[in-house]
Amino acid sequence: MNRILALVNITGLIIGISYGLHGPILPLFAKNIIGATYSDLGFIGLANFIPYMFIPIFVGILLDRFNNGYLLAIGTAINSTSIYLLSIAQSVPEIMGFRIMTGIAHAFFWPPCQAIISNQSNEQNRVRNISWFTMFFVMGFMIGPLLGTVFLEGLDITYRILFQIAAFILASSMICAILISRKSITNHNQRFSFSSIKEMKKFPEAIIMLIFSTSAFGIIISIYPAFLNDRGMSDSNILLLYFAFGISRVISLVLAGKFSRKTSQTLIAATIAISVGLAISAISDSFIMFAIALISMGFGFSIFFPLTLEIILSKTSKEISGKIIGAYETIFGIGWAIGPTLGGPMSQSFGNQSPYMVFSFIGIVITVLAIKYRKKLEPKRMQNF
Repeated sequence: MNRILALVNITGLIIGISYGLHGPILPLFAKNIIGATYSDLGFIGLANFIPYMFIPIFVGILLDRFNNGYLLAIGTAINSTSIYLLSIAQSVPEIMGFRIMTGIAHAFFWPPCQAIISNQSNEQNRVRNISWFTMFFVMGFMIGPLLGTVFLEGLDITYRILFQIAAFILASSMICAILISRKSITNHNQRFSFSSIKEMKKFPEAIIMLIFSTSAFGIIISIYPAFLNDRGMSDSNILLLYFAFGISRVISLVLAGKFSRKTSQTLIAATIAISVGLAISAISDSFIMFAIALISMGFGFSIFFPLTLEIILSKTSKEISGKIIGAYETIFGIGWAIGPTLGGPMSQSFGNQSPYMVFSFIGIVITVLAIKYRKKLEPKRMQNF
């Protein structure tokens, strides 16, 4: 692993710790301290993710024109500020405003990291390198809840202080971003254009599966902690459940290179795992059952990212990889926004278990479609095997 890849992985680890430290707690803070309803939680999730429906497109264009390390530094600065501001929030609209900042910041974090990794990789090791970066981020997201348990239970720290700690941890990643910028190569010859984004139309099967996965993930991040709380789980239990969720994600990413040899079968299995986890969640009321559900979903969510990205990058020109990554991340934003937008009001109107039942059924339908079109869910380089 070269120095740039190591720095990107360290950046992912630090930001993952910050996200894991405050992410599962935010819905509880909004619900129990601010008084947010499930619909409010859905709107907070929408505010967080809706910028990711648009901003990555512009960031993707910038990736081919400006130093990726500088773009990453901008993202970490905005992100740490937005998390710190949560500690002074007094209302749902304020939280929504600060989460909009987080969504914008995330668009300056994930696509630049992907572009840096892609530029430092070849077709043989690209899936592995992207998987390792994602794994470091998920490891951080797994460590964060454990730290949160220590802070909340051991040190009796409040939610607001926890947000401040998470912000300072995230801000430290700017050091890595600045070091990366010194080693990054800037290409000023790329034409500023949206035309390459049309390339994404070639991958409807992967996009449909990706939207399902990210929509379900958006619910798990935005609403699920409050659902767990209503089902009798304490703050510490919720953080431990997200730790188990992280373990599952890390293991699946470690094995992503092997799974990539059978991409279509793995994506089908991932869709089934997410559907099963959602169904178990809808009927569970114990720590063990929720742990099983999150472990199942953790495998499905994590394996989607490197494999679907490889399908798309392997069938498009490397000269427009930055723009393609930006368009790909926009699909993430669409899914992340759909999940909370539907899940929050659905929970409020039809019962807090309803979004998990509905999305589990959708997952079964998509699994059937994926089996039918499985030949299109293979990277280009694997089609001759």
